[in-house]
Amino acid sequence: MKRTLYFLAIALTLIVYGACEKSDSISGKGTLNLSITDAPIDTDGITGVYISIIGIQYHNNNDWVTVEDFEGPKTYNLLDLTRGTSDLLGSFELSAGTYTQIRFLLDMPTYGQGNHSNPGCYLEFEDGSTEPLFVPSGGQTGYKAVGSFHVPVNGEVDVTADFDVRKSVVKAGISGKYILKPTIRLVVNNEAGKIKGDITGIEENRTVVVYAYETGTYTESEADEPAEEATRFPNAVSSDVADEAGHYHIAYLAEGTYDLVVVIVDENEAVTVAGIIQDVEVESRKATIQNIDLNSFE
Repeated sequence: MKRTLYFLAIALTLIVYGACEKSDSISGKGTLNLSITDAPIDTDGITGVYISIIGIQYHNNNDWVTVEDFEGPKTYNLLDLTRGTSDLLGSFELSAGTYTQIRFLLDMPTYGQGNHSNPGCYLEFEDGSTEPLFVPSGGQTGYKAVGSFHVPVNGEVDVTADFDVRKSVVKAGISGKYILKPTIRLVVNNEAGKIKGDITGIEENRTVVVYAYETGTYTESEADEPAEEATRFPNAVSSDVADEAGHYHIAYLAEGTYDLVVVIVDENEAVTVAGIIQDVEVESRKATIQNIDLNSFE
């Protein structure tokens, strides 16, 4: 009997020890390496979109927690961070686990509360002039970035926040002031791929923009004249404007299939959907080459 109790005690000790080890692992720490990038704006005349980040928060246990390791403010021209270019905001220690939201706090004035003489967020135009970027009333709580990522115990994860300026900067009706309403995606770097290629058949004084949609989600109404404080092609995951050589590059796309909506903008800013290339496959950590001949759509 005593021998049986002795072995039972040992077994219970091992079980308790193992449970404690497991609990410690679950409650351990890991590292989030957080970067930012941007999909380029398709409005002529804007040469800089500057934002000043003064704080970062993450959503945990139904509450927002401030990242103490972040040293701000940090100011960026988002137009310098396109076509797969990114900048590291920092490496932050977080409790291990899965996260779905991060919030960025920006240095910017509230719309409707006057001008801002020294704005932390502003636009720069090709003539050298600048205009402050305002936050909508009630937006001072920050801007949410959405996307799932997992911080491993004693490990790290590389995540990039895509600000997508094209959909984020809008002009307010009568006042003509510019408002920042960011649409921010969180992308795990080693789970993302890209689509790129060359566009031929571009006529003089024409701009070509390529929009990537999740397969089957594009509708013709997306190309309609947008409502006030809205943009065309609102449901595109990302986009790129072809450069002078006809090259385009859409980065940080989650693995899956996409429809490419190819759009021509003329010198009068009239928008025409030239054609759609369907079911373009993206694999993680790979570049999908999709060349586009505009003449093939005729």
